[in-house]
Amino acid sequence: MADVLPLVEARLRTTFGEPDARAAVTFLGTDRIEVLRFVEGPPAGPGTPGEPGPYVRYVTLGMSARPMTDPTAVVADPERGPRAELVLTVRRGLAETDGVLRALAVLAASPQVEGLVVAPGASLDVGGPLWPGAPFTSVLVAEPGGLVPDLEPDPPREAVAFLPLLPMTPNEAAWKRVHGAGALHERWLARGTDLRDPLRAGVPLD
Repeated sequence: MADVLPLVEARLRTTFGEPDARAAVTFLGTDRIEVLRFVEGPPAGPGTPGEPGPYVRYVTLGMSARPMTDPTAVVADPERGPRAELVLTVRRGLAETDGVLRALAVLAASPQVEGLVVAPGASLDVGGPLWPGAPFTSVLVAEPGGLVPDLEPDPPREAVAFLPLLPMTPNEAAWKRVHGAGALHERWLARGTDLRDPLRAGVPLD
């Protein structure tokens, strides 16, 4: 099962370069989950909010070792089923975001722990701030393919998708539950929301 992971890590290194840090978390009854940190460019200054700048990317490694299976399935197929890793990108130097590592590991373990199939449009709640002091308590799973191309392992295994995570405030998460992911995306787009800003305020929802 775990032989998919070296291919996943190779894809991440090809895309982002060498990780500058990595942390590992093991939860009872689950496989080991790592979170790799990739840094791009020097830290951003406090006077440039909303402008393009350098980023820090946190990517899970371990979630794709097993396929995600429908919790209602009578028998879980050990090879077939969607596989994924999670990618969180924030602007660097504006907040102490490294505290997100454990939250990401918890989310990456949720298919094993809770039998979830994580897919675009889903909301994932971490039960508290994503990192200490963060205004976000959950994430919206976005469409894969834009940042890291899907990885195609040998059949019968299905492709590994690298799913971007978009942090949501509690109000945004509640509004999304009622109106849907597409409507929240439209609100963000209409307001020019910088979804990679770790200090951003919630988008107006009236």
